[in-house]
Amino acid sequence: MKVSLSRSRRLRGLAVILLLGLIICFWQLGSTGLVDETPPKFAAAGRTMSSTGDWLTPMANGIPRFDKPPMTYWLMGLIYLLPGQEIWDPLGSWSARFPSAFASVILMIFLGDTVMRWPQKNITFPRLSGVITALAFGLSPLVLIWSRIAVSDALLCSTLGVSLLLQWRSYVNPSRFSWVFAWIVLALAVLTKGPVAIVLMIMILTLFAFVQRDLVILCKRIRPIFGFLLTIILSLPWYLIELIREGRPFWDSFFGYHNFQRFTTVVNSHQEPWWFFLMVFVIASLPFTPLLILSLSKFFVSVIQSIPSAKNERSESLLVFASCWLICVFILFTCAGTKLPSYWLPAIPAAAILIGISESAFLIRNQRKFFLWAWGISILLIAAISLVMWSSVFWTQLGLVDYIKDPEIPNFGNELISSGIILRGAFCFTISALFGLILFFRFKPGGLLSLQLPIVMFQLLVIIPMFNLVDKLRQLPLRNASELMLSSQFEGESFAMVGVSKPSVHFYTGKVVLYEGNTSRNLVNLSERLSLEVRQGWKGKPVNRLSSSQTVLLIIDEQTSHLSHWDGLRPDVLGKFGIYFVWRIDRNLLNERASDLINSEGIRPNWQMPKPERF
Repeated sequence: MKVSLSRSRRLRGLAVILLLGLIICFWQLGSTGLVDETPPKFAAAGRTMSSTGDWLTPMANGIPRFDKPPMTYWLMGLIYLLPGQEIWDPLGSWSARFPSAFASVILMIFLGDTVMRWPQKNITFPRLSGVITALAFGLSPLVLIWSRIAVSDALLCSTLGVSLLLQWRSYVNPSRFSWVFAWIVLALAVLTKGPVAIVLMIMILTLFAFVQRDLVILCKRIRPIFGFLLTIILSLPWYLIELIREGRPFWDSFFGYHNFQRFTTVVNSHQEPWWFFLMVFVIASLPFTPLLILSLSKFFVSVIQSIPSAKNERSESLLVFASCWLICVFILFTCAGTKLPSYWLPAIPAAAILIGISESAFLIRNQRKFFLWAWGISILLIAAISLVMWSSVFWTQLGLVDYIKDPEIPNFGNELISSGIILRGAFCFTISALFGLILFFRFKPGGLLSLQLPIVMFQLLVIIPMFNLVDKLRQLPLRNASELMLSSQFEGESFAMVGVSKPSVHFYTGKVVLYEGNTSRNLVNLSERLSLEVRQGWKGKPVNRLSSSQTVLLIIDEQTSHLSHWDGLRPDVLGKFGIYFVWRIDRNLLNERASDLINSEGIRPNWQMPKPERF
């Protein structure tokens, strides 16, 4: 029996999803600074667009940033333009994280609305299923993290996800122009992260048409030829203008390195085994992965048994569509040479749909035992997580705290244990496990929501406070060091950072910062760059009597400061914050040391060699 939902009840369900989404994604969004390494680069580029008025080429630290298209930067830049932004967002992190948080909330609403509008077979409470599906996405461990990080992954996940949902909705319930919106949103995805969005769309729609056996009707309703043409018309102009304006560097960096080379080879040491995304598949939907596997297995069984009969059951094809969606993301990125956990984000909306409709198996007699098995394993996972967290009181005695290491936070393990954050997490998961155990014996449709709500509390009581703790120990020293550099800067004095490279220093200071490693060649590079390098808004100058400044302000980590080639420069130590020193160095001494290294060790500078992602 098909269950319909009135418009008013659906709107109330969407209001609940909106509230939960705002709690999960926006609560204390700007309370911490940006986390190195990549987010400050995105934020700096977005802020530079708003300050310079150049909305075409992303610029960070005085050089073009070609790694991603402009959509994320545009959204960040628009928020940075809001009146009083520096007052209500003093760290600049709320503005930078807004695109990710907003995108995740929008996708939660679209997921919930789709499930509520078209309840799948044996779903008796579509409003509950809609909320459960939205939370299955929002509470994914990957989404909990990436929806609060200032990068483009969450925005790609949302734009591609909304576009795919609109494609399926056009297939199920076509209207005169419903297909147009799907292709417009796909253009936004292409402007967010490039051609990968089109590749995934083609793969998913092709597999769905093959499995659903309804190619003619699907093409008639979503109009792929006109649709792809519309997407290209909307997204291609920026690429063409940027190519004309920037030329070969843009082509080599964006298409050559960030797309072709990342797919065909391993870059930045992100080499993982072929089964990497099987592991991510399991982790990304915890603790409800068993329910995801249950729904996915229903899809495979139906394909093997040739069950799908699309022509009469289009409105009930969401399981098939979501399964094809997830499988295509898995295939594409498993084939890629470079593998990162964030690449799995576009599959999580599909996984959320499969989890959200998994309860329908309980109402089918011959599938009920499989559902209870999946439910029971989920409860065991929740209980195991809570047990591990409760045992944190013994981690110090057992020496396990020594395995929680971060070289930039030497005492992080002890700080984490003493904060009590982990025990709060244990409480949340214990409550969830108890609810699950009760429902195992007396299950009712919509029961999954009772397991999810304590995990919403986990986000508030554990994840966000943990971000605050890490910010205090890891990022606050960098902010303090950056503030000292700004307040101590002489006219014309340049900024540099050696050893550990932290793009957040450029973001916090708003100045061009020269980054180098800790080797002797890096010292030679820095000496020459201070005299010769030219960037937007900054130009190196040789040291002479007419120089505006004969010193350089430098942030150097403690380990690098003890290396022989950096030691002995007789720095003026202005301050120490965490593992970082702020030095003022006489450039004449730096140049003398560089000359000694060139003459004695034959070192030659290599800073002018092209370097992808050079900051």
